[in-house]
Order: sequence, then structure tokens, then C-alpha cells
Amino acid sequence: MAGKTRTTAPDNGTPADVLVVGAGPTGLLLAGDLATAGVPVTLVEKRPHQISNLSRAFVLHARTLEQLDARGLADELEEQGERLSGIRLFGGLSLRLDTLPSRFNHLLVLPQYQVEKALERRAVEAGVRFVYETEVTGLIQDADGVRLEVCRAGGETGEMRAAYAVGTDGLHSAVRQAIGLPFPGRSVIRSVVLADVLLDEKPEQPLTADTVGDAFSLIAPLGDGYYRVIGWQRGRNVPDSVPVDLDEVRQVVRLSLGRDYGMHDARWMSRFHSDERQAPAYRVGRVFLAGDAAHVHTPAGGQGMNTGLQDAANLSWKLAAVLRGDAGPALLDTYQSERHPVGRAVLRSSGAIVRLAMAKHPATLALRAALTGFLARVGPARRRAVGQVTGIGYAYAAPRGAHPLVGRRIPDVALTSGRLYEALRGGRFVLITPRAQDADGRKDRLTVEHWASGRRTTVLVRPDGYVAWAAEAPDAARIEAALVSWTGRS
Repeated sequence: MAGKTRTTAPDNGTPADVLVVGAGPTGLLLAGDLATAGVPVTLVEKRPHQISNLSRAFVLHARTLEQLDARGLADELEEQGERLSGIRLFGGLSLRLDTLPSRFNHLLVLPQYQVEKALERRAVEAGVRFVYETEVTGLIQDADGVRLEVCRAGGETGEMRAAYAVGTDGLHSAVRQAIGLPFPGRSVIRSVVLADVLLDEKPEQPLTADTVGDAFSLIAPLGDGYYRVIGWQRGRNVPDSVPVDLDEVRQVVRLSLGRDYGMHDARWMSRFHSDERQAPAYRVGRVFLAGDAAHVHTPAGGQGMNTGLQDAANLSWKLAAVLRGDAGPALLDTYQSERHPVGRAVLRSSGAIVRLAMAKHPATLALRAALTGFLARVGPARRRAVGQVTGIGYAYAAPRGAHPLVGRRIPDVALTSGRLYEALRGGRFVLITPRAQDADGRKDRLTVEHWASGRRTTVLVRPDGYVAWAAEAPDAARIEAALVSWTGRS
């Protein structure tokens, strides 16, 4: 480019083992995890340093709160948000959450930017190197590493090198485009309006949402006196560039909620469309995708940000293990095999929710009524639906003949020293054994804990809270073989 200068790097600093592109919640959690594990990591963001209040995500589900608990962040976020004991979906169907087998048996209403603040603070404290106002313009990788071509705000171009790179840079991911991956899918809902407003009447619920006829609305508190309003009306199909006025927002809210709560003094309004897309692969060589760079869904069920944070929790410990030499590169393949099916399932479930919520054809309305009745009557089906929306129901594939617990999320069980998710805050594997079993000699490799109950199962828990290996009353040799398999050291 004419008039631009080129340097070998955008600035001086410690070389990174991992370059994370995109400082949203997924990138912040991933970078913070890597730095906490002792991996040099640089987080690259094309925007100036800021925490934007324009984000659309407003809920944290149980599985995400468990992951944040394993990082010491959940309790402070719980104090900032509002708890909701159920989710209202469509046709009068509500899913109760207060019976969830989780410490977090509720949904937490909390704007995304509050989550980002906590994750950014943790990343800074862990030593993540931040590089702002730097845009990825190209990517080259070989057997030894990845080279990002970047351009800074002043037009200065350069390169950044690392062993691995992760694109967490959203729907229009420059990393995904640079590695040549398509993003197949389509727009599902067009001309969704958003506004941050003051209300004369406080809504009865922390999260107010409903669908009536051809209109849908959601109202959520931002924590500073303002409320975020999201609305959609069938037939109002205009480009995103068409300006929004407050009367349009009031109209769609009145249609779906019966009144507009006296909204006034909008400080921001916008229009967007909602896509359903998923990359065919989450890994190409030394480059990975996570969060909205890998998958985008409709907002139904509030699963988008949650799925991205869980992507990061799955990938971070694997990258750290490989870079430390505790595991071979093949471990990184499991990120694709474990998280891609989850992304596909979330895309399908969120899409089904929005289609059934906005049903108009008699056949679809009949299907919705039948499904609502079925879920209301059949407990296992209802629990499965709750498990999908909250994330606690997903499990990863286990080898043939493995213990039934392998691949499953483990709840916050009681240990003689406290809670499991407190023990996971060290970012290491946790070996849980009966109290009579001596495993202290392995404490240099992992955290060793004992059941507070009389349980006899020995369980090896991955850093992301899923069971890596389990056995009933195994001998020392079997435990040692499992540890060598997962931690890479004898």
C-alpha cells in the first residue's frame, strides 16, 4: 500500500506461543487461561481498547457459570447480575432451572460487557500481552508456526509470529477468511431492532420476552438504569442500514408485550440480522477458530456467548498441554471432534426455538402445541431440553469400553478440602480418589483430592471439568497408566 511503512513486528515484546485474535469474551477467556498456565500469549484486537456496551448477549447459563467458577469469577458476576429460575420459550412453554444438578441452578441475566470486564482483568493479571488497533490482513503457516500479517491504525504494517493462532474475531473473522474456510448458512431473521432506553415502568421479570402474532420482543436490564430492548416484526424486512426510530421500537414492543413500559431517552438504536452459520472445521493446521468465528446462531435461548466461552475452556488446556510437552499434537484434534458437534447442536436447537416461537402456519402451530404438551408431560425429554439450553447436558465421545463417566461433565462435588470447581482453579487435572487411597506422590503433576463421601470410584477430571478417566477401585498401576496417558509424564 502506498504511503505505508513496514516493520518486522507491530511493537516490541515477548514472543508469543499463541496469538489470539479478537478481544471479545471468547478470546479473553482463552488468552487468560493460557497465560495462567504459563504460556506466552498475545491478544490482537483491531478496535481501540474499550469495553463496548453495544453487545447483544445477556445471559450466562449454568455450564458457563461453572466454567467461570473454575476461574474464580462466578461469584462476583452473580452479585452483579439477576437470577432467573426459568426460561420462557414459546407457546406458554417454560423450562424450570431450579432443579438443575448444578450449583448454578438458574440463569444469570448480565450484559456481555460485564463479563468482558471480569475476563479482561483476569487476563491482564495473568500477563496477557494486548495489542490494540491492529488488524489481521493475512496469515501464513508452516510446520513450525504461524505468521500473521497485520496493519496498525497509522498504516504501519508488520508481522507477528507464534506456534499457534486462534481466531476469536467474530462473524466476519479475518482469521477464518485468511485460512480459506467457508462459513455456510443463511440469514434467519432480518431487521431486528435494538435500543438502549429508560423505562417509566419496571418490568416484572429481570428478563422479559414474549411472542404474539407476528412480533417478538425482549427487554433486559443493563445495570445502569437503562434497558436493552430487542424486537422483531414479521413483514418489516428492511436493510440493516435503515435508521431506527423510537416509535418503531415502541410499536413492536406493544404488539408483543402489550405495552411499551413508557420507554424514552434512547441513547443508542440500531438494526441487525441474525444468521445461522458454522465453519466446516474448527482447525486448519496450527490455526483454530472459536466462538462466533466458528459458529453463529439465532439469539433464541441465549446460547451464543455461552457456547463460545465453552469452546475456549475446551481448547485452552489442550494448547497449554501440547506447548508444555505434556501431550502430543494429536490432543489438539479433539477440539474439533468435541466442539464441532456441540456447535451444530446449538445451531439446530436455537433455530428450532426461534422457528417455533414465530410459527404462523397451522401445521407448525400444531407441531408447537404438541411439543409443548410433550415436554410438559415427559420429564426425561424436558430434562434433555434443559440440559441442551444450559450446556450441562453435553458430553464428549468416550473410547469403547470406557467407564460410563468418561466424557461427561462432572458437577461441583464435595471434596475433603472443599469443592471440585475450587480445586480446578489451578488449571490442572484433578485426581479424585477414596480417602484411603494414597496419591500424594503425584501432586507434582496434578491436584490430588479425596471424596468427602464414601464413594469408591477414582476419577481423573480434565481442567475443563469433564471426566478424562474413571475406574472402580483401580490398583496403582492402572491409575499410573491413566495419568501417563493424559498428563504425559510418569
